[in-house]
Amino acid sequence: MNTILAVFIGGGLGSVARYCVSLITSRLTLTSFPLATLVSNTASALFIGILVGAQMAGKDASNSVWKNLLAVGFCGGFSTFSAFSIETIELAKSGFMQQALINGAANVSLSLFATLLGIWIGRQLIS
Repeated sequence: MNTILAVFIGGGLGSVARYCVSLITSRLTLTSFPLATLVSNTASALFIGILVGAQMAGKDASNSVWKNLLAVGFCGGFSTFSAFSIETIELAKSGFMQQALINGAANVSLSLFATLLGIWIGRQLIS
């Protein structure tokens, strides 16, 4: 039951954080580019990378409530592959093919880079 509660709380916090990013970025951008999703996905990838990097450096949290709260719950609620997918399709359908391609490439490449960077940071924090 503790695991389910941790995922539930983390997911709720991640979803609220995702909504806040959406509010903030909507004030910063004047284009139809889905910046909020890109920021949320990249930040979530960095955060989960830090968690995994710390775990790899010897702080084993594979079965902990913290892993479920932060990695499964918070990162799951904060990142959004479904929004990324529909936003990319909508850009393409609206004739913004270049933005759709940039969005796809940016989300995938920045999330992978951020995860690798996070793993490195996590290892450095624990070492």
